Amino acid sequence: MQNISSSVNTYYLNCNGRMVDLSSPKIMGILNLTPDSFSDGGKFNNGKSALKHAEQLIQEGAEIIDIGPQSTRPNAEFLSSEEEVERIGDMISLIKKEFPEILISLDTFYAETVKFGYNEGIDIINDISGGQFDDKMFETATETKLPYILMHVNPSYETMHDKIKFQDITLSVNQYFFEKTKELLEKGVNDIILDPGFGFGKTVEDQMKMIDEVKYLGFGKFPLLIGISRKSFIYKPLGKSPLDINEETQKLHMKVLKQGAKILRVHDVAEAKKTLEEFLK
Repeated sequence: MQNISSSVNTYYLNCNGRMVDLSSPKIMGILNLTPDSFSDGGKFNNGKSALKHAEQLIQEGAEIIDIGPQSTRPNAEFLSSEEEVERIGDMISLIKKEFPEILISLDTFYAETVKFGYNEGIDIINDISGGQFDDKMFETATETKLPYILMHVNPSYETMHDKIKFQDITLSVNQYFFEKTKELLEKGVNDIILDPGFGFGKTVEDQMKMIDEVKYLGFGKFPLLIGISRKSFIYKPLGKSPLDINEETQKLHMKVLKQGAKILRVHDVAEAKKTLEEFLK
């Protein structure tokens, strides 16, 4: 949902009846409940440590907590929806009880997991598959009326990390966004957030090109989420580890904020918060 005033886009999200203003960008803190995530696997996959980490993310400045029950890194363990739900347990309701003002997004490509999360109190659907891994996802997004994060990705779970050299990455991503948002809008999903899909099936060169051309992604009609935290297109060319690229990542965060990015999905909330504060000066 958007209002356009003086050629500047101001976006609002309807999160379970709560209107969220994105005129000031938000930080989404990542809470992985997975034993095999590439950079923090196993650290927060029990209730006590997960809740403690959520509290830390919130204290550092996250306004959205993105709960991920399944790793989508290359060669990760594949879980069913039932296994995702078991792994989530009562984490959503626990966080909501402790921090009622915080927004919770659920990172899943399963409609059934979304339904579970909706009943537990999630505010946003974060689907890396663009509805391509579960043909009930768009229908479920319509039923819940929750904001939906639409990510650009290859068309199947098996191929999502296959590197494709696009003739024009920005044009290809926008074509995908155009087709998918048209379908979502026709189904009645009005609150859509666009994620270009950094780290999924794209070359280093194409991802750097996307960083440079963020302002052209999504036609200015929808808010953009940028998720580049600890991604290999940053650390591999530098010969560094995912945990040693904070300075480089914050420079890229500043670059995308200047081009209109509205949500930063990050592991290191405190550092991203400093970047956001600098941007807002």
